[in-house]
Amino acid sequence: MINRFLLFIGPARARALFFLLAITGAISLTLNAVQGDWVRPVQTLLFFAFVIGSIVIIAGRMTREDRGRFLAIMLPALGALILAVTVLPQFSLPLVGGAAGWIVAGFIIFRTRIPMDYQKAIKHLRKNEYSEAIDVIDDVIKNDPDTPNHYRFRAELLRISGKLDRARRDYYRMIELVPESAEAYNGLAEVQLQMNNLNGALEAAAKAQSLAPEDWVALYNLGMIEDRVGSAQDTVGHLTKALELKVPDARHRVLIHVYLARAYARLGDMAHAAEQINEIKRQRVGLEEWQKILESEQAATLKAVIGADVETAQAIINGKITAETLAQSGITA
Repeated sequence: MINRFLLFIGPARARALFFLLAITGAISLTLNAVQGDWVRPVQTLLFFAFVIGSIVIIAGRMTREDRGRFLAIMLPALGALILAVTVLPQFSLPLVGGAAGWIVAGFIIFRTRIPMDYQKAIKHLRKNEYSEAIDVIDDVIKNDPDTPNHYRFRAELLRISGKLDRARRDYYRMIELVPESAEAYNGLAEVQLQMNNLNGALEAAAKAQSLAPEDWVALYNLGMIEDRVGSAQDTVGHLTKALELKVPDARHRVLIHVYLARAYARLGDMAHAAEQINEIKRQRVGLEEWQKILESEQAATLKAVIGADVETAQAIINGKITAETLAQSGITA
């Protein structure tokens, strides 16, 4: 269970959680040796600092939908704890018990329900049984042909198995069912990129971004594709905005800095290119995450798209690529 949790939040957030616990815990223990009426309130503040900090660290790793569910569970429980410690200490026992009970009930109420057939497909996928996994979802779609999420899930399976044309058709079907789905256009952009159809990828990514202008994923995909076609100014604009929206994953941030460094180099702005190179060197954790992911057999199609970018990041960190040598790299014919 602990290993799954650490894998979910990633090494960078796991370290942040550990340091938060270590710092707040060490200060609180040190205060045990100090006398004064102010000690207990300070220790209480340290406790809540740890709880709130942990919620922020964990929630930052989640998708927007999952984050909403998580906060709906944790914030009422946190409010009950604050009341128990500050305003209503005489009712601390029932309030703490209520907070714990709400957390347990909340995870049951708000848990993401994965259909049984999806679970079967995932089991096949873990065994690299791609055809069997796809067959399971084929049957699901035959029985329920108007649910967009079925096509999204099958498209992801098809992409992993290298059946890109079928995946593309599923994203088009999603768009027919939900014309304003930025998720469908994002998926279409990614599969078009995997098929080396840059014009189609650029068009789909631009549509996704127009539908979800404050979504860092849409901005990231669009900026990555603009990097491929050598549209440096647009790359800078979209990826800078993506960073402003707080990209949660170090592995995505490191590639954003690669694309920005290359864009600035193409624009002849070597000072900003050098700044991005320094950022890449600070994102070693993100690079390590990509390297582990790309070792998997299931990441073959992903490696074909971003493998060279990951290698570029490693070469920059090793000092083999400089701002001056970046300008002509990465453009796809």
